[in-house]
Amino acid sequence: MKRLLLRSAAAAALFGFAASAHAAGIIDIDESAFQAGAGLITFSEVPLGAVNPTYTPAQYGGGAGSPTVTFGGFFTGQSLGAASPPCPAGAALTGCVLGNPTGPLALDPNSPTTFTANDGASPDSPVLSGSPLFNGPIAIQFSIPQAGVGLLGGFFDSVGSTAITAFDANGNVIGSVSNTQTGLEFLGLVTADHSATISGLLFSLVGDEPAGFAIDDVRFGVGSQVVVPGAPEASTWAMMLIGFAGIGFASYRRVRAIPRAAA
Repeated sequence: MKRLLLRSAAAAALFGFAASAHAAGIIDIDESAFQAGAGLITFSEVPLGAVNPTYTPAQYGGGAGSPTVTFGGFFTGQSLGAASPPCPAGAALTGCVLGNPTGPLALDPNSPTTFTANDGASPDSPVLSGSPLFNGPIAIQFSIPQAGVGLLGGFFDSVGSTAITAFDANGNVIGSVSNTQTGLEFLGLVTADHSATISGLLFSLVGDEPAGFAIDDVRFGVGSQVVVPGAPEASTWAMMLIGFAGIGFASYRRVRAIPRAAA
């Protein structure tokens, strides 16, 4: 019985770890986490000046099961920054977005447009800018939820000035990552339990960014397309849980099989 309790406790602890990982929301990742087969959009696939571009899998080389990716200013239920309630100190009102999306998640057709543009600060133009040029938010919607997403942002002149925020299909916040350096920086995140629940991403100001910002090299993927070094895959946790459950059940049967002593 003692062994059974210990094994049950171990299984419960493992289950609790998996549950807490899900509660943690996201894990910060870099560009190397995206493997072969992951989606990549560079904005050279459409003409310069293309407004709110939409990418089918065929346009970016996606395989079966890849999403259509659409760009816009922000999501329905959100609004541009205003004096009240305030945006973060120093953040330009044109690049600050207030509120959370309403479900189901959808790009707001009345939000400021995004468009492809040349950027002298980027070694790999064209980039995608919000409105006005290099001073507006950029939202991304995936027709099929993703496990990991990321983009090259910049050019940053302040640390912690800009962030990407991931949302699920109902507009709930999954997690957020902000820039930790100046210049160009890849901002990426993956769901802590590796589940494909990211339906949208918002790139916007969360602080003072005096020189503006844009995005390039948008990456996204599911399953083995996104790997977090040192972190077990969701399938690994599932197999371990099944293994512990099997051990516990076998122990329980052995305990029940022991005949009772005569009174």
